[in-house]
Amino acid sequence: MVRERGECFWQWGDPELHTRTHNETLSDGSQIDVQVRLSRIGATQMFIGVYGPSGALIHEESFDSRPGETMTRAMAWGVGRARHMASEAQSPSRKVVSR
Repeated sequence: MVRERGECFWQWGDPELHTRTHNETLSDGSQIDVQVRLSRIGATQMFIGVYGPSGALIHEESFDSRPGETMTRAMAWGVGRARHMASEAQSPSRKVVSR
């Protein structure tokens, strides 16, 4: 299934930087994509994407810096945030918008 990537994803991408990725399909079929990397100056950076069961974009955000966090710690935080956003998006009383 192809994910509908937003502008946030394309602006964040840099094929020259080593990236660690966590992809997960949740029980309702929603998908999360969390990526962390070190910038050229050593800052921990992160991308979070949440997509519906069909791959439709629900939410994307990126962080240029996660001060004081290792890649491992940032990944753990990002996965938790992505799961939370996915569950909130399924709530009929709340809509998550992409930035």
